[in-house]
Amino acid sequence: MSTHSSENEQNKQKNQYTPYDEVDQEELQRDIDAIKATIGAPTEEDFKHLLKLERWGYALSAFGFGMTIYLAYLEHTDPELSSFSYWIMAIIAAVALGVANVSKWANTAHPILHGAYDKVPNIPKKYTKNGYSREMDRFFHWLDWIKPEAWEYEHNIMHHYHLGEVDDPDNVEKNLQWLTQSKTPMFIRYIIIYSFAAVWKLAYYAPNTQLILENKERAKKKLPPISGYEWNPFKERGWELWRDYILPYGVVKFVLIPLLFFPFGNEGIFTAFIVMVLAELVANLHSFLVIVPNHSAEDIYMFNEPHKSQGEFYLRQIMGSVNYNTGSDLIDFMHGWLNYQVEHHLFPNLPLSQYQKMQPLVKEVCKKHGLEYRQESVFKRMLMTIDLMVGKTKLLRVDGV
Repeated sequence: MSTHSSENEQNKQKNQYTPYDEVDQEELQRDIDAIKATIGAPTEEDFKHLLKLERWGYALSAFGFGMTIYLAYLEHTDPELSSFSYWIMAIIAAVALGVANVSKWANTAHPILHGAYDKVPNIPKKYTKNGYSREMDRFFHWLDWIKPEAWEYEHNIMHHYHLGEVDDPDNVEKNLQWLTQSKTPMFIRYIIIYSFAAVWKLAYYAPNTQLILENKERAKKKLPPISGYEWNPFKERGWELWRDYILPYGVVKFVLIPLLFFPFGNEGIFTAFIVMVLAELVANLHSFLVIVPNHSAEDIYMFNEPHKSQGEFYLRQIMGSVNYNTGSDLIDFMHGWLNYQVEHHLFPNLPLSQYQKMQPLVKEVCKKHGLEYRQESVFKRMLMTIDLMVGKTKLLRVDGV
C-alpha cells in the first residue's frame, strides 16, 4: 500500500470519531461518573480477588525457587548433568520468578498504592496505601529497583494527572527525542531500544522516580527544578540513588539470595546467581511489554496544555490510552491488569476486579460519544510503540490543547 493510500485510510478512520472539540465533555463526565456509581464501593469480594492474585504470584515464586534449588542440587551432585538440561531448567525457573516479579509490581503493589482497597471494611493495614511497603516493610512487601514513595508520586500524580502532556514523566516521544532527533542509523536505534528494554527498570524507573520526587521537594522550597540523572555514588544525589534505590534490591537479589545456596558449593551459588540474572531479564522484558505500549503509538494523543475540567480529564484518558486483550483472570494476570488501561485511567483507585465489570459500560459510553475505544494485542501494540521510540512515527496532536 502506498504512503498516500495509508494516510487516506488513517484519515478515513479518524473521521469515524467525534473531533476533540466537539465532544460534549459535561455529558461525558455524567456518563463516566454514572458507571462508578453503578459498580459501587469496593467490597470484601474485591479484596479476596486481590489475595488470589497475590497467591498466584507467590506460587510462581515458590516454583521458581524450588526449581533453582533442585538445579543447584543436581549441579552439585550429578556430574553427568548436560548443559542443555541445565539451561532449560534455569530458564524455566527464571521465567517463573520473572513473571512473579512483574505480578508483585503490577497486580499487587500498583493497585494498593493507588488506595484501591482502602475503603474495604476492616482491610488489614498492609493492603492500604499508607501501610504498604513503607520503610523496612519494603523488604517484605515490594522490593524492587524503585523506591515505593518515589514511584507513587511519579506514577499516581505526575503520570495520571498529566497524561500525554509535557509534564508526563512517561511521555515516550518526549523522553526519546535525544535518539529520534539524532543522526543515529535506524538499525542502531533498534539495538538501543531492545537493549534498554532488558534493563529499563534500573536504567529508567530508578533514576527517573528519584528525579521526580526530588523536584517535588524542591518546588516546596521554591527552588528551581533539576534535570538529568546522577549515577556517581560519590555525589550526594548519586549516593541517594544507590543507597535508597539500587543497593537494597541489588544486594538482596544478586548477593544475599545466591549466598543462601552455599550448601551446594560454589556451583550452587553461581547457579542461583545465573537464575537471578535471567529472572531480572524476564521481569524487565515482561514489564516493558505490558507497560510501555499503554500510551505510546501513532494513534495515541499528546496534549500541549493541562485539562480544564473533569469531563476533559476523562476525554484525555480515553484518547491517550489503549487496552490489550482481556478475558479471564489468567489472561489479565499475565498482562498485569494493564490490559484495562482505559478503565484504570478513568478510575485509578478502584480494585482490579471492578475493571472487568465496568469495561462493557465504558465501551458503551465511548460508542455513544463517538470516541475510539482502542483494544488490540499487546504484541501488535509493542511493535507500534517501538516504531514511535525509534522515530518512525509520532504521537497525534490536538491543536490548541
